[in-house]
Amino acid sequence: MLELDALDVSHWISRYVYPFARISGLLMVMPLIGTRMVSQRVRLILAITITLVVVPVLPPFIKVDALSLASLIIILQQLLIGILLGFVVELLTQVFVIAGQLIAMQTGLGIATTVDPSQGASVVVISQWLLFMISLVFLSLNGHLVLIEILIDSFYTMPIGFDGWTQKELGLVVTWSGWMFAAALVIALPAMTALLIVNLAFGVMTRAAPQLNIFALGFPVTMIVGLFILWLSMGEMAQSFQVYMDTLFEFIKKLTEMS
Repeated sequence: MLELDALDVSHWISRYVYPFARISGLLMVMPLIGTRMVSQRVRLILAITITLVVVPVLPPFIKVDALSLASLIIILQQLLIGILLGFVVELLTQVFVIAGQLIAMQTGLGIATTVDPSQGASVVVISQWLLFMISLVFLSLNGHLVLIEILIDSFYTMPIGFDGWTQKELGLVVTWSGWMFAAALVIALPAMTALLIVNLAFGVMTRAAPQLNIFALGFPVTMIVGLFILWLSMGEMAQSFQVYMDTLFEFIKKLTEMS
C-alpha cells in the first residue's frame, strides 16, 4: 500500500506552486494577455494549464516545506521573476505609445484622446492606433509563443531557488528602460522632421504675407501631412518592431543566462 507522509505531500504541492507563481507573474503583465481585455479567470486557467504541461519536464529543484517561511520567499521570488520578464516585454509596446504621443503633439492631435481598453488609461488616438497595429504584428510573429518558450527555458537557466539577480542584471533592465525612449524618438523622427519642415514653411509664409490667416490654414495642413507621413511609415514601423522584438528576446535570454 502506498503511504505518503505530510512532507512528501508538501514537496509535491511545491513542485507545482513554484512554477505556477513564475508563470502567472509573466501572464499578469505581458502584452495582450496581461491587459484588461483578457479576464483574470482566463489568465488563471492559462497559467494552470501551462504549469501542468511544463512541470513534468522541469529539472529537479530544492525541496522546502510548503508551509515554511522559506517556501513563501521562494514563491515571492518566482512571482517577481515572472513580473520582471513581462515588464521588460511591455516596455516594447510602450515604445510605440510614446512615439504616437510625440507625433500627436507635432500634428496638433495631442488633444484627441481615447480610453485604451487594455490599460484603462487615456491615450492619444495615434498611440492607440500604433498600439493596435503592433499588437497584431506581435501575434503574427508568434511573439507570445516565443515569450512563453523563453519563460520555460528560464527554469533551466534560473532554477527555482537560485540566489537571485545581482545589481548588474537589474542595471541591464534599467538600461533597457532608457533605450525605450531613444527607440520611440527614432520611430517618430520621420514624421517630426516632416512636420518641422512644414512649420518652417508656414513661418516663411507668415513673414512674406502677414495677411494670411496662418492659424486657420496651418492646423489642417499639419494634421494631413502628419497622417500622410504616418501612413507612409507604417511598413517601416512594422519592420522596426520586428527588429526590436528580436533584440528584446535576445536581451531576455542574456538576462536569464547571466543568473
